Amino acid sequence: MRNISNNLRYLRKNKGLTQQQFADNMEIKRSLVGAYEEDRAEPRYDLLKKFAEFYELSMDELINETINDKWKPKPKVDPSGVRVLSISVDSEDRENIELVPVKASAGYLNGYADPEYISELPKFRLPFLPQGTFRAFELKGDSMLPLQPGTLIIGEYIENWTDVKVGETYVFITKSDGIVYKRAGNRYRENKTIKLISDNPVYDPYPVQAEDILEVWKAKAYISTTFPDPAPEPTMESLTAMMAQMQKSIAQINQSKN
Repeated sequence: MRNISNNLRYLRKNKGLTQQQFADNMEIKRSLVGAYEEDRAEPRYDLLKKFAEFYELSMDELINETINDKWKPKPKVDPSGVRVLSISVDSEDRENIELVPVKASAGYLNGYADPEYISELPKFRLPFLPQGTFRAFELKGDSMLPLQPGTLIIGEYIENWTDVKVGETYVFITKSDGIVYKRAGNRYRENKTIKLISDNPVYDPYPVQAEDILEVWKAKAYISTTFPDPAPEPTMESLTAMMAQMQKSIAQINQSKN
């Protein structure tokens, strides 16, 4: 079981423990730790399970993965199948709001389930938000005008995607498009698609497959340094365009319900 021995040795050193310190934590002899790490003996099942829990890994990861400096943990689920989210807390054990700036958006797709990566993101708190798990994402592009690029969208983590409501705004973390801020065009159904709608009518709605979605965050607030321009006086052309867009949106919502 060469993989296990290498993994045990790497994990112990990465945690800054001596063989004796690890043995004390596991309540076993130090000589056994050496034997396991040198592949001279194999840990029994109950001890392997204890090792995995100590390093916050699954049994499968400890046994079958090659754990080294390049290794990244896979998104984890609890026994009921519910997604487990990586978070960070402050000195008083209160959850932070981690900020994902545009320059970090590509890295977030690989590190969103990695506690170490999440702990290195910028953090802040907003005392007016209710209790919950929040994250901030920097808006890019003009698909959600009048919200300008650079606006920070504060999202609340949605654990159960069936809670996604038609017409409300969310930050969707997707494998293909990365981090996008859109309105939901239909309710989530497992193994189906969610239609994502831009507020800017120049952009057409498009579907995203459920298996392409990694996380969903319900938009709860935004922070912007750009103040809105005064609303222009309505013209007949603008009113006509507004009515056409409303009719299009209503038709899309009715279609999604059928």
